[in-house]
Parts: sequence; C-alpha cells; structure tokens
Amino acid sequence: MIPSPPDTRASLILRLPDAADAAAWDELVAIYGPLVFRMALRQGLQAADADDLVQNVFAAIARSVAEWLERPDRGKFRAWLLRIARNAAVNFLTRRGHRSLGTGDDKVAQMLSEVPAPESQLSSEFDLEYRREVFRWAAEQVRDAVADTTWQAFWLTQMENLPIAEVAERLGISVGNVYIGRSRVMTRLKELVKQFEEVE
Repeated sequence: MIPSPPDTRASLILRLPDAADAAAWDELVAIYGPLVFRMALRQGLQAADADDLVQNVFAAIARSVAEWLERPDRGKFRAWLLRIARNAAVNFLTRRGHRSLGTGDDKVAQMLSEVPAPESQLSSEFDLEYRREVFRWAAEQVRDAVADTTWQAFWLTQMENLPIAEVAERLGISVGNVYIGRSRVMTRLKELVKQFEEVE
C-alpha cells in the first residue's frame, strides 16, 4: 500500500518556524540540500566547503523563516532560498582565507566579488535542479511503496523507452499489466510532485 502523502509545500513551510519539527526540516533538507550543494559546486566551492555551505544556508533559513513568512512581499520560497544560498557562496568565496582570485590586489578581489552571476541563468538552473530533486524524492517514495514488477513496468517503458511488448516479455507479465503498472506509478508520481508546486 502506498503511504499517505506528506504535507504539502505550503504546510511544510509553515511548520519550519518550529525548530523542534524534525520531520519538516528533514523533508526540506532532503529536497533542497542536494540543490544547494550542487549550486555551491557550480559557484566554485570544493565538496567539503559545499557541505559547510549547505549547513550555513539551512541555519540561516532557520533563523529567519518566521520573519520571512510574515512579509507580505515574500515571493516564492525557492527564490528566497536561492538568494540565501547564492549570497552565502559569494561570502564564502570572498573571505580572505578562501580567495583564489589570482595575483590581483584587494580592489580586484572586491570588483570580482561584486560581479553578479547571471541571475536568470542561476535561477533557471536552480529550478531545473529542484524539479529533478523533487522527481528523485517522489520516485523513491513510490518505488518503496509498489511491487518491483510495477516499478519496473514504469521505469523500463517511461525512463528507458523500451517497447511495451518487450517489457511485458522481460517481466513475464501481460501487456495490459505493463500499462496498468506504468499508469499507477505515473499517477502516484504526479500526485507527489504536485505537492511541491509553488503558489505565487
């Protein structure tokens, strides 16, 4: 049996001011942690530094999420998180001990740190990574909740693009059962992914 879906994004975000709500924070970190980590790597941080940055970003969110929720002009949560992560990466890269900006003096370092990354490009990359991470999360939930044959019917036809008849033969089930299994998985994935759609 498929477990009941977790709270929707809106209710998850509303639970964040409660620092003791470990389930909300675990879910948030499971979705956004890998995104922030990969964004940090793209900004030039090494893996260990990117791990530190992830912790710093979530600590900053914990400190300010209640205030952010009270703002009438707050915008999307994902955009706010991206802004925090990007600023944390810039701060990290421009700290004296982590600067690798060649032989320029402090003025050159300051000028380089003030050059903004193309915000629309960074934002669209972050959005794409977000969608991938939500799919990974949803796929993990569904895969754990359905029979292996049902999951394979979906995976082989949708992700590996194998013909239905070939998948049926490979799995030892009927063509109809491949369609049914694939449909069940796709329906459940859509339900879980829909929970993470943001309301403007």
